[in-house]
Amino acid sequence: MTLERLGKQFVMDFEKKISEETIDKINGCEYDMVWICDLGSAYMSRFVRNGVVVTDHHVPDPLWRRGQTFLDGFLSSYQMNPHLYGRSGSFEVCGAGMTYLLSKTIDPKNVDLAYLAVIGAIGDFQDDRYSRLVSYNRIILGDAEKAGDISTGYGLRYFGRETRPVLQFLQYGNEPRVEGITDDRDGCMDLLYKYDIKLTAEDGRRNTWVDLDPGDRAVLADELMSRLTNDEDRKALMGEIYTVNRYEVHSGLNDSKEFATILNSCGRYDDAVTGERICMGDVDALKDAERNRSDHRKNISASLAYVKENHLLRRLKHVQYFDAGTEIRETVVGIVAGMVLNSGEADTGMPIVAFAVADDGVKVSARASRSLTDRGLDLSQIMKDAAASVGGMGGGHSVAAGATIPEGKEESFLEEVDKLVAAQLCG
Repeated sequence: MTLERLGKQFVMDFEKKISEETIDKINGCEYDMVWICDLGSAYMSRFVRNGVVVTDHHVPDPLWRRGQTFLDGFLSSYQMNPHLYGRSGSFEVCGAGMTYLLSKTIDPKNVDLAYLAVIGAIGDFQDDRYSRLVSYNRIILGDAEKAGDISTGYGLRYFGRETRPVLQFLQYGNEPRVEGITDDRDGCMDLLYKYDIKLTAEDGRRNTWVDLDPGDRAVLADELMSRLTNDEDRKALMGEIYTVNRYEVHSGLNDSKEFATILNSCGRYDDAVTGERICMGDVDALKDAERNRSDHRKNISASLAYVKENHLLRRLKHVQYFDAGTEIRETVVGIVAGMVLNSGEADTGMPIVAFAVADDGVKVSARASRSLTDRGLDLSQIMKDAAASVGGMGGGHSVAAGATIPEGKEESFLEEVDKLVAAQLCG
């Protein structure tokens, strides 16, 4: 949209990750400039052409010249990344946010695009650390609020407050887990019956969380809070929620988490173009996105069940892992890893690593709890170093990272990861 408003001709290309093929494509591109969004920082030294612009939030390539960090007259390439300014790319601003900040610098009128950067931040779980958006994300949120596109409220932060029936909303609220509620249908039914909460409206439609009376929502939220045993979980359960005012309630786009999930499902099921159409305001694209969202829900549920029912989780001394082979799509194995880590079956005191077969080798996804990263764990560096040791490529964030490694190197890779985790956490 920024380029359209500038009257520039361009083509868009969607890539899941930076691979050797992608690097060759970028270096050999015939266009004057290549603008790479949410990717690229970890590979800056590999780009050998002029006119590369990267707006990203992943840990930068240390081999790239660190001094060139401003837009004034770059000769060959430029990256805009929070890490270069002493900021975190995990919770202070995401790739969408960095892209928006550049768009706003190009033309202040582009503040009407701020809401997309807020959705990007929510999709990257950047509001999870403090149950609210902070730092640069807060500035961007302010732009979106001033433009009238986002409203900020306070409430229960589970996913699906506008699209899930209230029973499923409570039952499948994954984090934090509430004893007697999470994954407990009978417990949820008992709670709703206790307070005479109606599951359906007079017209027969199933009530969602936002359909309930505010007083009923408050009573249920208080009940959930009373069942939590520590302050960290209480802070995670209740916090800020962000509403996209451009779209109607129950549309799937009115709640920022649901909007982000729709885009996520499009990207993970090879239909990024539909996600692009939605971001551009094409509401007709929602029909196509609903198919992706439905497939995403079913796939995640089936994948999580596959890991649990087949007892795939294994442990080394400092890391736990599972190998999904071809049974879980490489585009969702990271989500499944995070859900397994928080399912109660895994040890949150250890990072988790997941493998899935990909077209170009083996996809690796790693996740860790905030308590581990606060102790000094950096999965981005671990994935990068461990992948390099077996001839692969890796990177990401301290709390969530990934890699692609050659098939057959999983055991050697895990041994290196185990050593690196021990070195970071045990000294």
